[in-house]
Amino acid sequence: MIRRFLPALLLAAFALSADPVAVPPKKPKLILAIVIDQFRYDYIVRFRQDYTSGLKRLLDNGAVFDDAHHISFPTVTAIGHSTFLSGATPSQSGIVANEWYERETRSQVTSVSDPKATLVGGIPGAPGSSPHRLLVSTVGDEIKISGQKSKVIGVSIKDRSAILPAGHMADAAYWFDADSNHWTTSSYYMKSLPKWVEDVNEEGPQRRTLGATWYPVDSKPGDPNAKPFCTMVAGNDDIRFCGSLEASPWGNELIEELAFKAISAEQMGKHEGTDLLAVSFSSNDYVGHAVGPDDPSVRDIAIRTDRLIGKLIDEAEKAVGAGNLLVVLTADHGVSPVPEVNIARNMPGGRLDDQKLAAAMSAALAAKYGEGKWLVNSVGSAPYFNLELIVSKKLSLAEVEETAAEAARKFPHVYRVLTKEQITHGQMAMDGPGTMILNGFLASRAPDLIIVQDQFYLFGATGTSHGTPFNYDSHVPVIFMGNGIRSGHYYNRIAVNDIAPTLSAIAGALEPSGSQGRVLSEMFTGK
Repeated sequence: MIRRFLPALLLAAFALSADPVAVPPKKPKLILAIVIDQFRYDYIVRFRQDYTSGLKRLLDNGAVFDDAHHISFPTVTAIGHSTFLSGATPSQSGIVANEWYERETRSQVTSVSDPKATLVGGIPGAPGSSPHRLLVSTVGDEIKISGQKSKVIGVSIKDRSAILPAGHMADAAYWFDADSNHWTTSSYYMKSLPKWVEDVNEEGPQRRTLGATWYPVDSKPGDPNAKPFCTMVAGNDDIRFCGSLEASPWGNELIEELAFKAISAEQMGKHEGTDLLAVSFSSNDYVGHAVGPDDPSVRDIAIRTDRLIGKLIDEAEKAVGAGNLLVVLTADHGVSPVPEVNIARNMPGGRLDDQKLAAAMSAALAAKYGEGKWLVNSVGSAPYFNLELIVSKKLSLAEVEETAAEAARKFPHVYRVLTKEQITHGQMAMDGPGTMILNGFLASRAPDLIIVQDQFYLFGATGTSHGTPFNYDSHVPVIFMGNGIRSGHYYNRIAVNDIAPTLSAIAGALEPSGSQGRVLSEMFTGK
């Protein structure tokens, strides 16, 4: 008798334990979806006392998920941005890297390059970009498909960062073209820029940076002891050259200003359905690559980004009214410490040479199978083998892969090497890194070997980078703020993939087609 009623008792217990208020909030008029490029989770903690505006408001009044991670390898910009509002891993989305070798065209392509599109607003006839390589839908796509009369726009300095979160059906994606110093889009979206964007280009806000010097945000004007971070004046040997507009706080200012104008000019939040504005602040990434996470300029640009986000939230809230704005913030990836900095503090670290790695694999293949061009392309440490040569020599592709893999495994400070054959047939350890590699694998676009270096080791001669499955690259902030969101800190582990299905539930739209996440209902107040 007890055994007969046990299932019913378990169901009753589950029902009683379920959160009775796990109901999505009412649909907002505007979703403001923010990405900070290369913003590790610990920047939220390390610089917390320095935030006085947007990040402070989000941390004080938002639902802060303190153990949020990217769950795909590699942890790079295109993958992070495509995941943000699709919820898909690269194995579903097709965005397997920032760029990869396309065997059909025998060329290296980017995540958003599109031979059918041309640039609009920049140099006439220049190649354009689009989301056509993205194989899945996004939150914005599903909102539009649901029949809501909504507007979806993406803004960033980088084309991939503006395009991939916004999706296929976006009304526009705008990015900054360094060759023309103009805000641009592509023929995928429109034939000509809207007048309000043309007006911005005519004003030339980037001219403000000519000859400018970046001083710490908390330095006093005229302070002779204030040490600048960099200058826009080339050839000044006393101060580091910023390198470009993008690699300075002024790049983020341009992004905020264009997003600010988009809210007004495009009437964001004033349509019948839920509008979506995706904004990615890129300059943090350029600065971080150059100097690493421990440099004072990273703190400084984080503070400045906090203030820009505050201005953007205020403008969005002013446009749609209190209670009608939902804000979500995350980052596309973290970053590794500069190896020399790590070594100085008795931590592991060092630099690797991807060209030497490629040469070692080619030499091993030549020694066993004869001379030939064995690698047709190598994007970083991701090799693509010459399939025609392999066929002409009547070799087994799996055997060739394993020969090259053995050479790579002997390379100093290589953590793991997996062949395409091993991954396809599940012949791999399914630990944390292994799962992330599988999530990032799409056979038609993937390299023939997946090579992961040891923790804190980098391919690159200067600065730092990211891309590994380790926590310093995967752990990022995830924060929601808005009506019906219960504020506080949530320490259950979540994935960045959970953002998209959560937003879809709130917006009353279907979950994106490739979404691998869940709805973060624990933060819903039921109001």
